[in-house]
Amino acid sequence: MKIGIYGYGNLGKGVELAIRQNPDMELFGIFTRRNPKTVKTLTGAPVYAAEEAEDYAGEIDAMIICGGSASDLPEMTPMLAQHFNVVDSFDTHAKVPEHFANVDRAAFTHAHTAIISAGWDPGLFSLARLYMNIVLPDGKDYTFWGRGVSQGHSDAIRRIPGVKDARQYTVPVPEALERVRRGENPELTTRQKHTRECYVVAEEGADKALIEKQIKEMPNYFADYDVTVNFITEEEMKRDHMELPHGGQVIRCGSTGDGEHKHVMEFSLKLDSNPEFTASVLVACARAVVRMNGREIFGCKTLFDVPPADLAFMDADVMRKKLL
Repeated sequence: MKIGIYGYGNLGKGVELAIRQNPDMELFGIFTRRNPKTVKTLTGAPVYAAEEAEDYAGEIDAMIICGGSASDLPEMTPMLAQHFNVVDSFDTHAKVPEHFANVDRAAFTHAHTAIISAGWDPGLFSLARLYMNIVLPDGKDYTFWGRGVSQGHSDAIRRIPGVKDARQYTVPVPEALERVRRGENPELTTRQKHTRECYVVAEEGADKALIEKQIKEMPNYFADYDVTVNFITEEEMKRDHMELPHGGQVIRCGSTGDGEHKHVMEFSLKLDSNPEFTASVLVACARAVVRMNGREIFGCKTLFDVPPADLAFMDADVMRKKLL
């Protein structure tokens, strides 16, 4: 399978490396909005201008779109679905139905297959929630994220005047997590489930008290949480906070029988590199869109719609022998 990468940030680089671990795939090339001559790839892969992508439509089996959910993917995915089978990691939960409809219309009209919102949340965590609800219909879901770097929240801090650089860590509240794991089914507010740790490099002469106030009062990002703001040097940022770890848990507490037997189901991830792990999910989904398209299954799909066997590089008999 020949795979294209559209966008070459942290996620695109992760996809580039993940393709090497899948023997049934090869990287066709990387499409970038930057000047291709200025882009140096990790594997020596060829680089093309983004606006030239559709010229290669007949040569690429699937295009993995590595853009941001806020403004890139709502435009890129429907546009590229007219020319390719596509995969993206759209993660603005509230806007998934709208994005799905736009991509479905473009892909179905042009006999292509798309998978959106692939990654770990949404993605693998979504599947975990589905399986848990199926098995324990009488129960309650909990999702905890972290401890990990939230790239969106970090970017929000960097937009504050006087901030030179910033990282924000989302951290589960240990007591809340343990109560859920004990099957107590607690009612938890946003503030009771997670805290936010911020590490900020301020511009010289910036008002640190004002920066801290703006962070803690920022609606939709920090106002509903207990927030710690730590001001550090640029050297400390480079030394201690340049990695992108993440992870979390999906937990469902439920009961069976007449309600007397309690059960706790949990799926958890601990990731050294959020973009590299997400990239690995996207690459598996690229395999699935190619296979589904070959069976004339057109339009937009999510991981809920994908047979697990379509994601796997193993033959069915091998899966039954090794994994069943």
